[in-house]
Amino acid sequence: MRFSHSFLPVCLLLSLSTPLHAAGGGIDKSVLLDQQAIQQLVLRAEQASPREQCFLYTELVSAMTEMAGKQMLDGDADDASVTLKKVAEYAQLIHMNLARDTKRLKNAEMLMHHTTYRLNEYLHSASTEDKPTLKETLKQLTQVQTELLTQVFNH
Repeated sequence: MRFSHSFLPVCLLLSLSTPLHAAGGGIDKSVLLDQQAIQQLVLRAEQASPREQCFLYTELVSAMTEMAGKQMLDGDADDASVTLKKVAEYAQLIHMNLARDTKRLKNAEMLMHHTTYRLNEYLHSASTEDKPTLKETLKQLTQVQTELLTQVFNH
């Protein structure tokens, strides 16, 4: 799979972030860094041309899915639920903007495929109370992935 150069730093940031507690302060810097990276992706997607938004929102959904997975593994079920609800909101934006002429449609589809795969992995290791939210988000992302794949074949 090919990712854009701008996505690589975000992937690296998300994959390397581990809980780092400030001396005496107890501040989790990885969460702060993750939130900053997500916020940068949000701004890029919102300010992008309509042709590029599909892929950028897909990057955002992927990054936020990884963030939700990390939150679940860290035992932050409430934060993971909030993050997954945001994932669903951005997935809806992908769905609504899909009819526009898009750039990197195949890349968006491949990234969404990877994202649904990862979310499915999180579902298998999630607690019982987290599963309904995960299942609903996975259902929505699978629908978006199917729509992306259909668009790839139509272009």
